[in-house]
Amino acid sequence: MGKVADVLEREIGFVISDWMEMAQKQEDLMHISLNFHERTGHLPQLLRDLIARLRLNVGTKASISIAASHHGEFRRKQGYTAAMVVEESRLLQVCLFTALHKRADQLDLNKLLPDVVTIVDEVDAQLKQQTVGFAGASAV
Repeated sequence: MGKVADVLEREIGFVISDWMEMAQKQEDLMHISLNFHERTGHLPQLLRDLIARLRLNVGTKASISIAASHHGEFRRKQGYTAAMVVEESRLLQVCLFTALHKRADQLDLNKLLPDVVTIVDEVDAQLKQQTVGFAGASAV
């Protein structure tokens, strides 16, 4: 059985396209007119950071994500609200768990829950850094 990190690495394209499809259904996000790259350009690095974290020992503390901080700053300049940044992060978690659900037959279910905890922690840590960047503050 495979590791969550390996499955997500293979599914990055799916996660991004699924995320974009979901984002396009969110009226508040669509008020800001962005092309595909402007809307999804942050996702590859955030996903790579998440995959790298999943490959560390369980319980390893999230590192500060420079990419997430830059993304928050970029979204502020694009006219996003803080709630819109949070919504994007929520959509990412939904897409990650949907991808894992679709590939559950490839996963070691004994290791799934600890990895789910890591995913939630990492995505939330990235969201924290996005809000720091959004607010224009230095990283904490």
